[in-house]
Amino acid sequence: MKPALLSLLALAVTTGGAVAEEIRVLNWQGYGTDQEFATAPFAEATGHSIVHEYFNSEQEMLTKLRTNPGAYDVVLVNAVYTQQAVAEGLLAPIDTSGMENYAGVPDSFAQNPMLVEEGTVYGVPWTWGLTSFAINSSVIDTAPDSIQALWDPAYAGRVSIRDDAVEALQLAALATGQDINDIPDLEAAEAKLAELLPNLRTFWSSENDWNQFMAAGELDIASYWSGSASRSASLGLPVEFVVPQEGAIGWLDGLSVPATSEHKEAAQQFIDWMIDPEFYVRWDQDGAPASANAEAAAALPEEAFNKRVLGDPEVAARVTFQTPLSNDRRETYLEIWQRLKAAQ
Repeated sequence: MKPALLSLLALAVTTGGAVAEEIRVLNWQGYGTDQEFATAPFAEATGHSIVHEYFNSEQEMLTKLRTNPGAYDVVLVNAVYTQQAVAEGLLAPIDTSGMENYAGVPDSFAQNPMLVEEGTVYGVPWTWGLTSFAINSSVIDTAPDSIQALWDPAYAGRVSIRDDAVEALQLAALATGQDINDIPDLEAAEAKLAELLPNLRTFWSSENDWNQFMAAGELDIASYWSGSASRSASLGLPVEFVVPQEGAIGWLDGLSVPATSEHKEAAQQFIDWMIDPEFYVRWDQDGAPASANAEAAAALPEEAFNKRVLGDPEVAARVTFQTPLSNDRRETYLEIWQRLKAAQ
């Protein structure tokens, strides 16, 4: 039996065979925490059962936390939203001292100011990855090396991007040579998006949407997330993820405990299991984002996408990680996006 599970069993024994609890997890569907190979061994070791509820956007996640106090024990929060959630009193401090696997998280993630406030941890770094684009490799023989491929007339009517204002503006920022976290020329970014929309076949909103469009042969090229591309390829779809010369959008996801959780100790045990290297290596076989645990990343085979591509220093140098947006800036992006879509 693996050491982490032995530790969990030991904890159950020393606490007098702690009463089994139901841990309610709020996450994207199919995103690691709800996999049978994750939940079954944890339940066997601790007696705690795992129940999931899902969201389709970060705004929906925040709304669920605000309107359902006590309903969740673990929540997946993109790091750019953690400070907002803390300011609203939605998240509880996390005691990482009892987390066996936290030692494998490097300071670059563990001390990220988006997750840690005045020395208090509110989000345990879990996964990271890139937003860029992927191609249908059964149609495109040689992957393009520029984000301008999304605008290429050769793919007209065979392109898709996610229906998300921030992501759309950040892609336009890359295409116009601007900083994704500070777009000084929003008019140029808006104009670039206006040129893109006629090239689109459709928008996508979830990984399942993306896979269905690609499986049906409706797309040649589409924006996507690196971990999702790896997972789609593992399903047999002809997918190749591209990190273009202009760069890519980096993101970091953390696991947090809602302030109103009634099972905080069990929740932290589950988070520790989620950052375990052995769990991650198993998850990577089915397609996963990169692990924020350096020991987990090092344990991957050399041919693994997250080691071969995201571990490449030249690729890493082209990545700009997202930082939090003000509410005013986010609203401006939404207004631009809605205006552009209404004009089509």
